[in-house]
Amino acid sequence: MTHNFLSSLWNSGVPSVANHLWQSTLVAVAAGLLTLAFHKHRARARYWLWLAASLKFLVPFSMLVTFGRSMAWPRAATPAAPTRWGYAIEDITQPFTPSALQVVPHVAPISAHWPHVAPVLLALWSFGFLGVLFLWMIRWRRISVAINSAEPAAEGREVRALRRIEVIGGIRYPISLFLSRTSLEPGIFGIARPVLIWPEGISRHLEDAHLEAILAHEVWHVRRRDNLSALLHMLVEAVFWFYPLVWWLGARLVAERERACDEEVLELGGDRQVYAESILKVCEFCLGSPLPCVSGVTGADLKKRMVHIMNDRILHKLGFARKLLLTSAATLAIAIPVTIGILTATPGRAQSQTANSSLPAPVYSSVSIKLSESVAGQPQKMMVNLKDGSFTARGITLQGLIQLAYRIQDSLLTGGPDWLATAKFDIDAKLGPSVAPAMHKQLAENNGGDLKVLLADQFKLAVHSETRIVPVYDLVVDSGGPKLQQIDGIHFLHMEPGELTSQGTPIDLLVAQLSLRLGRPVIDKTGLKGNYAFDLRWTPDSSELERLKRGNEEHPAHSAVDPNGPSLFTALQQQLGLNLEPHEESVQVLVIDHAESPTGIL
Repeated sequence: MTHNFLSSLWNSGVPSVANHLWQSTLVAVAAGLLTLAFHKHRARARYWLWLAASLKFLVPFSMLVTFGRSMAWPRAATPAAPTRWGYAIEDITQPFTPSALQVVPHVAPISAHWPHVAPVLLALWSFGFLGVLFLWMIRWRRISVAINSAEPAAEGREVRALRRIEVIGGIRYPISLFLSRTSLEPGIFGIARPVLIWPEGISRHLEDAHLEAILAHEVWHVRRRDNLSALLHMLVEAVFWFYPLVWWLGARLVAERERACDEEVLELGGDRQVYAESILKVCEFCLGSPLPCVSGVTGADLKKRMVHIMNDRILHKLGFARKLLLTSAATLAIAIPVTIGILTATPGRAQSQTANSSLPAPVYSSVSIKLSESVAGQPQKMMVNLKDGSFTARGITLQGLIQLAYRIQDSLLTGGPDWLATAKFDIDAKLGPSVAPAMHKQLAENNGGDLKVLLADQFKLAVHSETRIVPVYDLVVDSGGPKLQQIDGIHFLHMEPGELTSQGTPIDLLVAQLSLRLGRPVIDKTGLKGNYAFDLRWTPDSSELERLKRGNEEHPAHSAVDPNGPSLFTALQQQLGLNLEPHEESVQVLVIDHAESPTGIL
């Protein structure tokens, strides 16, 4: 069970994290390039760019891609060119995921040493995550102690100055001021109802102009809601503590945040020299805030801030062109993944999968499809004539055709119309003489290319493959060893309700039958190669019989099920020396995006 979990974790989790980090890094690089275009503008523009890059770590592009796929409207299959673009874009945005969309009923097994590496990596991440949280909790406790020991101030020169600046800064709700006996610098604590923690010992070292400059700085922190954005980035740092870029982004956010508040204070008419002196006095008598989400006045590189404050250069406001650039960048950041989702969900994949093959796509010279007159319980019949290239099917459902074409288990097929597994068709199709050699090669390679073309042409079938975590069974060898007789050559597999008798078939066929009867994907992990003879008998339950009925594999005239027989699980262990182990695993499923019945049939 642990091995299966680690295998699923490695095969699905690691590529997803790598893709997310790659995409987030790309956004951060784009934000960095944009900040170069705004280096002569106000710091708040650069701050919002860095904040957007930080928040990207919390919003995977896959969410927007999924939203885009849900917006894609179904339509008839189209030529392969558009979907090739869609696949190319999908490959670029997910470089750590295999680009070929192969529909397979199992996950490739991980190497033997990965089960030992995966828990180490998971433990290492957990240790770092908890370590970062623990460090912040210690710092938070320092601030909590200061707040608990602080006393609210209802009057005094600090309160009077604060109320005047609140009016100038457009603060609607008064900011409560608490006088603290600690040496922590003045800082804004809280998000919904922020309060100002003021060290009472510093007031006697400040003139009124210095006092008002510091208070104005803190008021602008409240107006900009800097504590909320800092808390969000702290979450990014906790989750992605191992990625140096997020810590660098944090430093850039603090630097631009403090510079933006400095610019706002100076714009209100504050004297540059007085403002710089006020910050230096706070640094002389107080300690810096231990947490980014408690906005103080001494953050960032103090030397650079002093240079910026004393530099009386003109900072440009955002003109129309710059605003258009920011708006376009934000729009593209959302529109691109949504567009990718629409393109990669575009119907026509059945055709494009065939077109991407190196073999020429077979073309049927004539196709006849009509509703079948087969009676209930009559099995499906399919035949391929190698002499004239004809394909014949009687009483076949679209679901059966898709399973045959894509070599996929019933339980790994999802979506489609209501009549997918109920409407039965009789099909007569003949290949043209010029493409018969290609069909022979496809039959030898077992890739079902000709049927995929027929489904796309006649049923307007559009499908795509995606990875999902679903309940599965692993078929493994029992501790006592297998009880199967290996046979040379492939013979036949006789199927009845509660009975599977083989005179020489590969394990894959047994796996497919088990999946049908259990209604859940079965993954072969026996490691058994070759063809085997066996006689498996058990008592099917009502749900299994219902699945067989839907699959047209019930044979009432020949069924003699022993009501006192063993269950399928017990029979496998006792009669074949095999076990079914349930768990959840990441597998590829085939999703039907669109399907139509041939014109005039339904």
